[in-house]
Amino acid sequence: MEGRAVGRALRRFRNRLPRLRHRAGSPRDNLGEAVNEPERTQENSLPSFAGGQHFFEYLLVVSLKKKHSGDDYEPTITYQFPKRENLLRGQQEEEERLLKAIPLFCFPDGNEWAPLTEYPRETFSFVLTNVDGSRKIGYCRRLLPAGPGPRLPKVYCIISCIGCFGLFSKILDEVEKRHQISMAVIYPFMQGLREAAFPAPGKTVTLKSFIPDSGTEYISLTRPLDSHLEHVDFSSLLHCLRFEQIIQIFASAVLERKIIFLAEGLSTLSQCIHAAAALLYPFSWAHTYIPVVPESLLATVCCPTPFMVGVQMRFQQEVMDSPMEEVLLVNLCEGTFLLSVGDEKDILPPKLQEDILVSLDQGISDLTSEQINEHVSGPFVQFFVKTVGHYASYIKREANGQGHFQERSFCKAVSSKTNRRFVKKFVKTQLFSLFIQEAEKSKNPPAGYFQQKILEYEEQKKQKKSREKTVK
Repeated sequence: MEGRAVGRALRRFRNRLPRLRHRAGSPRDNLGEAVNEPERTQENSLPSFAGGQHFFEYLLVVSLKKKHSGDDYEPTITYQFPKRENLLRGQQEEEERLLKAIPLFCFPDGNEWAPLTEYPRETFSFVLTNVDGSRKIGYCRRLLPAGPGPRLPKVYCIISCIGCFGLFSKILDEVEKRHQISMAVIYPFMQGLREAAFPAPGKTVTLKSFIPDSGTEYISLTRPLDSHLEHVDFSSLLHCLRFEQIIQIFASAVLERKIIFLAEGLSTLSQCIHAAAALLYPFSWAHTYIPVVPESLLATVCCPTPFMVGVQMRFQQEVMDSPMEEVLLVNLCEGTFLLSVGDEKDILPPKLQEDILVSLDQGISDLTSEQINEHVSGPFVQFFVKTVGHYASYIKREANGQGHFQERSFCKAVSSKTNRRFVKKFVKTQLFSLFIQEAEKSKNPPAGYFQQKILEYEEQKKQKKSREKTVK
């Protein structure tokens, strides 16, 4: 009975969303914010861009409008730039589905609102995946608009295909500043942004913008030099959890288990779940992934298949009362695990787990945001280098270039018994399968950060052997 209720809830919700594709080799749909990350093997969890693309597709303002009956409010798009014209029928239908879905993710916490005099602004994001694999990321700023007396919050939402959260947060700052003056002041700024080319890694684009009573302003938007982590910020995760807990979350994710994050704020949930997924680099979370679950989709936590989702603390009891099996339930407010399988500390090989912890413990004070990201991500990348970095040597190719992965030989090549035990489990996951499928198609290992770290590790091993021979 419970399974049928869950199925009905998911079907109702799915009808309100853009059509989402089936993941290759996956028996399930990705729902709503499901982030299918197929190009991890191309070195990113979200789309990686060399530069030159448009910054965004839409700027939307989503406001709360009272329903015709009752006291509830319904999120509604009240401003859209640009308005699309001359779309083909299929494109128009796709756009309509997209625009119907977005308001729900801008206000995932339900329809029970009341006018407020104070409300802390929040910055968060969501991702929608279309049936063709293309993805649109929603960068959101929710705040209380300027004005006298009680009023309702609204959301500025920028829809883009580009994953670069820090840069879009700055753009939202500029949108917010202009909206305090007039919606008319936003248009020339966003038009200028739309005409500008997205910068290459490490490059800056400068926009000229006029603001009444302030004159002409020059806004510089700089993209991080190292683009493989530009879509994530580990600071919130570090603030909420200890290193040991982060490692256990990583271990659970590596075996594709069910993980739920609880927090009060949308920003915290959004940032922490993106950070947790980013730890899997260069692999991709291929299952249901919803950084902030809308109230209408809370039945997701009952799914028997793997998921990584964020739920606001106000729904904690509903989650706890739901029928769930083998779930890691993380309370980000208290820094505790409310539910766990119990073996999270034993999933990773002990020596490699200790290596990660030692590297993380090497202090992060006085580091910039980019340096913190590198400091946190590095040990987990190194873990994959040591366990599966030899994968390319075990892809045998036919004359036409098609590769075939030699799984048995690959596992046997791992000398450590504890490491081999882990690898035998990991090669059965979709994380690894999708990565290998891409590698089999490519005649050469993809150039990028992971491959760079593999080459560095192999060189270190050669030098170590050479020194050992010299000593003998």
